[in-house]
Amino acid sequence: MTIIYAGMFYIATLLLVIGLAYKIFDYSRTPAPLKIPTTPAPTTQTGVVYRMAKEVVLFESLFKSNKWIWVFGWLFHFGLFLVLARHLRYFTQPVWFWVDIIQPFGKYASIMMVAGLAGLLARRFVVDRVRYISTPSDYLMLVLLIAIGVSGMMMTFVAHTDIISLKEFFMGLMYFDLQPLPQDPILLIHLALVATLLVIFPVSKLLHAPGVFFSPTRNQADNPREHRHVAAWAARLDQNN
Repeated sequence: MTIIYAGMFYIATLLLVIGLAYKIFDYSRTPAPLKIPTTPAPTTQTGVVYRMAKEVVLFESLFKSNKWIWVFGWLFHFGLFLVLARHLRYFTQPVWFWVDIIQPFGKYASIMMVAGLAGLLARRFVVDRVRYISTPSDYLMLVLLIAIGVSGMMMTFVAHTDIISLKEFFMGLMYFDLQPLPQDPILLIHLALVATLLVIFPVSKLLHAPGVFFSPTRNQADNPREHRHVAAWAARLDQNN
C-alpha cells in the first residue's frame, strides 16, 4: 500500500506541476488586442495591483454582485487557505513557527471550508440560472472537495490517525526515502481523493485560481488615452514591417 500511494502521489504531483506550468505559459502568451478593463478601473499600474489584491483576497466583484454567494465563497476559500497552511507541518522539519500558531485555527477552518462548499453546491440546485448552465463536472468537483474536507474532518474529530507516521511518509516522499504509510481506511480514502484533485486540477475550472491574474478585464489599467495599447504579436508585426 505504501508503494502504491507513493507512486500515486509522485505521478499526481508531476501531472499537477506540468499541467499548471503549461496552462500558465499558455495564459501568458494569449494576446489581448483590446483595452478592456472592467470599469470603474484604476488608471495606474499601482492601482491595478491594489485592485487585483482586493479581488484575490476579498472577492470584491463577487461581493458587489451577490452578497450571500460571496459569504459561501469566502468561507470556502479562507477555510481552505488555513487548512492548507496547517498541513505544511507534514512537509517541514522543524515546523515553521507561524504554522504552529495557526494549528488550532486550521483545525476548525475545515468546518468553514465544508460549510462554504455546501452553500456553493446548494446554489447550483436552487438558483435557476446557475442550474441551467451547470454541467456534471461542476457538481462532481464540488462533491470531490466536500469529500476531501469531510474525510479530513473525520480524522481530526472522529477517528484519529498516526500523524507522526504520516509525516514520516510525506517527508520520505520528498527525499525519495519511502516510509510506511498508516493503513487507516479514512486516511487512505482522504489521500486518494487528494491525489485525484491534483490530477484533474490543471484541466478543471479550478484554474480560475491562476487564471484571474491573466484576465485583461482585471490586469489592465484604464488609460487608453494616455498610452496606446498594442498586443505583443501586433508589436512584432510592426517591427518586421
